[in-house]
Amino acid sequence: MFEDSMVEKEVNIRKRVLRDFNKREEDFSTLREYNDYLEEIETIIYNLANNIDVVETNKKIEQYKKDNREQIAKSKSKLGRNEYELEEMIELEKQKEEERKIELAREEVETKKKKIREKEALIDELTFSDANAKNIVESFASAIQTQKKEAKASVSSVVRATQFSTGIKFGNQGSQNYLSMPKIEEGPLYSYTPIRQQIEGPSPPGWRELQARGYVSHVRSECEVDRAGGFKAHVACLRALQEAMAGLYHNPSQRQAEFATV
Repeated sequence: MFEDSMVEKEVNIRKRVLRDFNKREEDFSTLREYNDYLEEIETIIYNLANNIDVVETNKKIEQYKKDNREQIAKSKSKLGRNEYELEEMIELEKQKEEERKIELAREEVETKKKKIREKEALIDELTFSDANAKNIVESFASAIQTQKKEAKASVSSVVRATQFSTGIKFGNQGSQNYLSMPKIEEGPLYSYTPIRQQIEGPSPPGWRELQARGYVSHVRSECEVDRAGGFKAHVACLRALQEAMAGLYHNPSQRQAEFATV
């Protein structure tokens, strides 16, 4: 599965260990205990993957299995909701992927056969027909284009009924009836109201003014890694200017007078 044998070894060890070390956060009284438990699991996996204290580590695993036999069995028989949904999603995706592969392979074979038949029909028509060869070729080309358009228009999705390994069926063959969704009365349309901030200072320059007025001339320009994450030097420059200008007109005595009148 993996090109790196060490990665494959660690994955297999992790699967084997987690089958028994299957406690969840709700099984612990504190978050610290749960984190210590996870750290212990990672230590065990690391030791086994790198051949460190293998004998002692295996003894620790066996002792844990003896001490927590009932808990292990209970956790195995009762999957958490997240694991349950994940299992369904994985199996559904596998089913769809397999169906896509089969459908693509079938379509490819049918396309090749159809091209061969069309080519043979064209050759026969050119050989035995008395009509103009150019008209015959144009007629065949027009028919092929018409067939392609009809094929695109008549594409329909086929959903096959199947079931998960958990026994949950999915798919629809007309045997399921669904209740119509009740119509919800819509309220008034949302009206956007711009935010008005009391900066108590001069208005900072706009986004377009940063470059035109040279504000970003002395700011470190972003590199490719920064741009890949959506960062621009204008963002840092604009924020610095907003912070620098905010509060320059602040007058404590005036603010106190306003509060006193209120």
